[in-house]
Amino acid sequence: MIWRIVWERGYTLILWLALPLVLARLYLRGRREPGYRHHIAERFGRYRSRPRKPIIWVHAVSVGETRAAQPLVKLLGERHPECEILITQMTASGRDTAERLYGGEATLAYLPYDYPFAVKRFLAHFRPRLGVLMETEVWFNLVRGCARFGVPLVLANARLSEKSARGYETVAPLARAAFGRLSAVAAQTNADAQRLTRLGARAAEVTGNIKFDVAQPPQALALVARLRQCYGTRQVFLAASTREGEEALLLDALAKQPLGAALLLIVPRHPQRFAEVARLLEQRGIAFVRRSDEARVPAACGVMLGDSLGEMAAYYASCDVALIGGSLLPYGAQNLIEACAAGVPALIGPSTYNFAHAASEAVQSGAACAVANASEAVTEAKRLLADKAARKAMSAAGLAFCEAHRGASVRVAAICDRLLAR
Repeated sequence: MIWRIVWERGYTLILWLALPLVLARLYLRGRREPGYRHHIAERFGRYRSRPRKPIIWVHAVSVGETRAAQPLVKLLGERHPECEILITQMTASGRDTAERLYGGEATLAYLPYDYPFAVKRFLAHFRPRLGVLMETEVWFNLVRGCARFGVPLVLANARLSEKSARGYETVAPLARAAFGRLSAVAAQTNADAQRLTRLGARAAEVTGNIKFDVAQPPQALALVARLRQCYGTRQVFLAASTREGEEALLLDALAKQPLGAALLLIVPRHPQRFAEVARLLEQRGIAFVRRSDEARVPAACGVMLGDSLGEMAAYYASCDVALIGGSLLPYGAQNLIEACAAGVPALIGPSTYNFAHAASEAVQSGAACAVANASEAVTEAKRLLADKAARKAMSAAGLAFCEAHRGASVRVAAICDRLLAR
């Protein structure tokens, strides 16, 4: 008990010492992404309008978690119309995504930084009846504050790699106190549940991955037709949600193995990198068009830069083969479930720790193909582009793979119902 208090106070002291760096980072990120300069008071627990109904609070740190939360938020809203849904983020891109996905259907706010005074203001302002933390967004002072305010917390769609588990074990007293205070844990897989239990979580249940329940947005269908007009009759190799360094590797591989008449569509994961990737293409003398130009790609042009937000579903639905970004370099991969749900053959590199279980099962089911590097990815892409039957088989496997794994949001909503009924 004494050692836990010492660790908790030490952690908070470090936060206070880091405050100048926190503010400097917020300022610097605001220069690249203006969204970070808005609603700054919320990051310290200052909010304007007070809720008119009891609050069910869902925290989705960034873009991926915000999209993944959509089916659960829909279910909670339907089952508890007497409550208002509050959705919090930490990133500006997550906030932008929430505004597009939820509009006036939910209250949006930034979660405050993990300072005790800011956490206290947040909880006193909203007084949530229930908190849902998506994936592994566990902040020590936040969890402790919820325990003091009597707010039950669910860690939903929880995942924890072995690497992350070892990281938490370096601060074991803090981690065990935080995970032990959670009211429920809804883990994606048995391995996730075991690692979370090892860190102190009680009664972890395996509910599956909510991302399988995310539906295609209605506007995506109309957008697919517009994108296909831009592509013309050409086949499209999509490099989806690429991360730093991956575009260069891919362009190096394509210089040795050109795609022929097919079009390469590069969509960087983060909007602040759109200009960076454009400069890379210009430096290499590669002709390209921007998605934002809304122009048909000339026959002599082999690359389109996907410099738009909120269109990934349409990019997947309009391409012929997709490479999952974040998997060629050690970023852990982006969400390959989106590709499988769109029925597009997916190529996945060696780094998959963010989606290890889903990636393994997708490869085993025939929905995805594992590649060792960028050169192998281009080789496989060319093979699939030339083999319509193979693409059709992978497409069917992807759709069946997703269908077999749906239902996690219903199981997590049932856990939330139990806690709300107490």
